[in-house]
Amino acid sequence: MAAIFSIDKVRNIGVMAHIDAGKTTVTERILFFTGKNYKIGEVHDGEATMDWMVQEQERGITITSAATTAIWKGHRINIIDTPGHVDFTAEVERSLRVLDGAVALFCAASGVQPQSETVWRQAEKYRVPRIAFINKMDRSGAHFDGVVEEIRHELGANAVPVVIPIGAEANFQGVIDLVDMKAIYYDTTPTGAVVREEEIPQKMLAQAQAARDLMVERVSEQNDALMEKFLNEEAPGREEIVQAIRKATIEGRFIPVLCGAAFKNKGVRRLLDAIVDYLPSPSDLPPIIGACKEENDKIVREASDDAPLAALAFKVQADKHMGKLTYVRVYSGIMRVGETVLNSTRDKKQRIGRLFEMHANHRQAVEDLRTGDVAAVVGLADTRTGDTICSVEHPIILEAIEFPSPVIGVAVEAETREDRDKLAKALARLAEEDPTFIVRSDDETGEVIISGMGELHLEIILDRLRREFNVAVKSGQPQVAYRETILSAVNHEYKHVKQTGGRGQYAHMVFRIQPNKPGAGFQFRDEIKGGKISREYLRAIQKGILDAMTEGPYAGFPMVDLKVTVYDGSMHEVDSSEVAFRTCGIMGFREACKKAGMSLLEPMMSVEVTAPETYTGAITGSLASKRGKIISMDTRANAAILHAHVPLSEMFGYASELRNITSGRGNFSMHFEHYEAVPYALAEEIVTARREEKAK
Repeated sequence: MAAIFSIDKVRNIGVMAHIDAGKTTVTERILFFTGKNYKIGEVHDGEATMDWMVQEQERGITITSAATTAIWKGHRINIIDTPGHVDFTAEVERSLRVLDGAVALFCAASGVQPQSETVWRQAEKYRVPRIAFINKMDRSGAHFDGVVEEIRHELGANAVPVVIPIGAEANFQGVIDLVDMKAIYYDTTPTGAVVREEEIPQKMLAQAQAARDLMVERVSEQNDALMEKFLNEEAPGREEIVQAIRKATIEGRFIPVLCGAAFKNKGVRRLLDAIVDYLPSPSDLPPIIGACKEENDKIVREASDDAPLAALAFKVQADKHMGKLTYVRVYSGIMRVGETVLNSTRDKKQRIGRLFEMHANHRQAVEDLRTGDVAAVVGLADTRTGDTICSVEHPIILEAIEFPSPVIGVAVEAETREDRDKLAKALARLAEEDPTFIVRSDDETGEVIISGMGELHLEIILDRLRREFNVAVKSGQPQVAYRETILSAVNHEYKHVKQTGGRGQYAHMVFRIQPNKPGAGFQFRDEIKGGKISREYLRAIQKGILDAMTEGPYAGFPMVDLKVTVYDGSMHEVDSSEVAFRTCGIMGFREACKKAGMSLLEPMMSVEVTAPETYTGAITGSLASKRGKIISMDTRANAAILHAHVPLSEMFGYASELRNITSGRGNFSMHFEHYEAVPYALAEEIVTARREEKAK
């Protein structure tokens, strides 16, 4: 890299939030104040550095996670700006997997919103330490204390202010730093270059002291030495407080809360200080643990340049100049240009062509990547998202990244013969970039079906096909990603015997299928005793069952949430083979499903509608007509907030309907919640329509 920083001076952070909380605006201010950018790029002008895609600039939203690096007070901060729209949740998932810390943004007027909860759960999953930044304190309806309470109550977080605001809404002037007990005022010029530090106003002194006492008390609960001082009514020193907050934050037991108005350049520099002071360096976190492919043993790697190389590929991106860019996070060791590395996930050696430090879509070539670095690599042609890149001599496989399954699909077709080949290549490249974008061909109709996380996700894909890849393409109506499962447990026996004159086929299995918990997926159990079926043939049975599950017997949708236990059977020393047992698995499983009875499942969406209270009745009636279930109702700043679970199939076109119901004053957001059984009569209609469509 241009400058080498010791590992304790490195911070790998992400900025995450609900859409429109101001993530990209905050990131643009960070880049400006750290000197990375000489001017501030604004989202509303389509000039934000981190939103470099045409679609991002036109819509004013973040679609793809963008990486950059900034320097602040002798620390290197690697930043990933993530999307806030639920359709692009995969970008958040893959980013959080490789981050050491995160800044969670909340709008001071809107508080905790649906996607706030989603990204918070994702951060919990990967145990990512967080600090909270309550943005837009200058907005009408801004309520700092209310949002802090929401973070505590709705997210279950030990959120404690380390600053409190001076004023709110149009009167927001600055903050009181509770660690230093100083008032910080922000200049109102376009760059906010002047920061005044003064004594706390007399009228806020009591409030500030109470807030500081609460902060010290809360952090003392996580620190024995500080608790002793607190009980003895001794005043802890500044460094003691900072170190105690840092330790508790890294351990996930404390969430420091700051505030500001990023668009007005207020509070961002204090946020940068907090990133350095409270979020971890790679060496503050436990060593990374991986597996050895051959011996199945766990391997521990310290975060050190002296350790063998271990890196995770978390994003693949097509680049018209470089070909394929693979974004990696280096957990240990050094990666150098020209060296041969091992993709241990696929057991393939590859050569590092070039290395780049990224600044959104701009690149700076470097000679090596060190522990803690987040950068892009050219030369890893066979690498996919979630693969491990490591030293050839010291192989290790890191935990991969899990992504949610798509919930909506649409048929696509090239408009001309020339576009047909271009379409196939473009779809393959897009699928390689985005793990939640799935392309498949319907064997019966010959249609190409693309699936994603929502209407906007697919809309962006289609737009990219036309503009980025120059493919003339037409699309059908959105299709819901239905699933099938069984209704009851059954025992079944199946024997596959085939004689054709030469060597025959013989496979025999006795097994049980039963429903699994919703969302638990497929489980296969081997209860064979005495070697009646070999391990090799049991694997063939499992493969056959998985093949059969791709197209269920009810309506041809994929099957989910069931257990299969094979407990008896037999094999023939001459006629048995993997092919015979795989066929046995397919045919036996299909027969058993018919005995067990089938159910059709549909994706249910968690929907939050916000509108003036006068429209509550109309919205409730609208959601009820869509088979929706109202989960809760709340009010915030004279607005009604309705939370409901509604089938995805009923939500197409809801934006227009809500606009009509509320005279344009309502808005909604939704994300996937769970799969649920479709009512029998409706399921029969869907299945009949599906069969008729396939028969055409």
